[in-house]
Amino acid sequence: MTGVRTHLRRSVALLLVGALGVTGCDSAAPEEKEPSAAPPSESAAPAPDFQPGAAGGGDPYFPSYGNGGYDVAGYTVKVRYDPAKDRLSGVTTVHAKATADLSSFNLDLAHLKVSEVTVDGAPAQHRQEKNELVVAPAAGLVSGRDFTAEITYAGKPKSLKNQAVGEGGWLHTSDGAIALGQPESASTWFPVNDHPSDKATYRFEITVPDGLTAISNGVPGGKTSADGWTTWRWAENTPMASYLSMVAIGKFRITEGSHKGRPVFNAVTTKVSKGAADASMAKTIKVADYLETVFGPYPVEAYGGVVVSDERIRYALETQSRSVYSAGFFRRGENTGVVAHEVAHQWFGNSVALSRWQDIWLNEGLSSYAEWLWAEHTDEFTAKEAFDIRMARVPAEVWRTPPGKPGVKNMFSESVYQRGAMTVHALRVSVGDKAFFEILKTWAREKRDANGTTEEFVALAERVSGEKLEKLFDAWLYGKKKPAAPKRL
Repeated sequence: MTGVRTHLRRSVALLLVGALGVTGCDSAAPEEKEPSAAPPSESAAPAPDFQPGAAGGGDPYFPSYGNGGYDVAGYTVKVRYDPAKDRLSGVTTVHAKATADLSSFNLDLAHLKVSEVTVDGAPAQHRQEKNELVVAPAAGLVSGRDFTAEITYAGKPKSLKNQAVGEGGWLHTSDGAIALGQPESASTWFPVNDHPSDKATYRFEITVPDGLTAISNGVPGGKTSADGWTTWRWAENTPMASYLSMVAIGKFRITEGSHKGRPVFNAVTTKVSKGAADASMAKTIKVADYLETVFGPYPVEAYGGVVVSDERIRYALETQSRSVYSAGFFRRGENTGVVAHEVAHQWFGNSVALSRWQDIWLNEGLSSYAEWLWAEHTDEFTAKEAFDIRMARVPAEVWRTPPGKPGVKNMFSESVYQRGAMTVHALRVSVGDKAFFEILKTWAREKRDANGTTEEFVALAERVSGEKLEKLFDAWLYGKKKPAAPKRL
């Protein structure tokens, strides 16, 4: 993001004991004795202890985000939105696996009213508590079992307001709607396990009045029209964190194509004149091809971007395969720096996602550094020059705020972005270019479609470089004073 600004193991015991007989010492027939043990049998397995799933994922920064007790494989989201009435109705199907013996489980859903829930086709009891949907299947879900939940819902969608990180989610606009935001937004338009630790695939069917375009993530699946409504289909088959889902409904200038066997879909709102925004979106492919040389193969199934114009959106967000940009980035002309930042996120933040929000510097520091690499590649300035300027000029608050543990209020602070990028450059200087670029490619390759933590990144950097880097990262990520300039180890 850029601001404009585990099973029950059955124990089987066979008790093999011979029946004992005693022979008499007189002429009488032998006396039969009762067996001394029961015949062989299988001991009974303990019955599952069904319990409610956790109503939060346990993230230290946002404990209520996400839920526990299951893992989602995929979502099918079918929604219909009428901008004139600002009303949304939908049916979302959740394909998941229980990771505990569940009597009930939670999904995140904000402001919308649920009318029906089924689990594996059978009606399930449900209740809504604030932004939580609690589902109680007719029978408990045993750990390891795959299940499918279908939720029918409707209402007037609204955004979510967070005093620390601002507004995110569904926004009604003059010509339709936009839904995006970080660290949460998906729960404002479909039920979801809303935490990046539970990545899943997504299929979207978005129905809107004829004449409007409905854009979402992934590969375009075409559109069909009937009775004044058009349904747009999209498929994101690369595992995605929920906050990276998006929808943009409105009127756009659309450019489509293909590159390296992947679709390209760019859209610019008709609210802005054709020009710099369109030209900048057209550079997405060029930027992605360069970044492949430093990060490794492009990790998602489509390319593209969406430019919107709304005063409530003064940032760019790395929504997967199709980043969203505020038109404000292009008021002074073409801006490929912001494109480089958001495209870099397709590797760092999207393909390699966070396990916990504290480590957001892994997303923003690496993507901010990608801006410097792009500028170096295009001979605008070098990464060293960018580092030196910031070393001399960043506000003192940057040094007082540790990017590796910024706290909720400083998640999107200059320290996370700029000192995060400086940490990346300090690593480059310390280990040398050969080891540095191998670290980036190895991190992207080994963690592709998965999640990572700072500790894992540091361990990988030490493994690849052969250097001890604890002091370096402690100073740059966790220290509260300006570190010394880095030097080759």
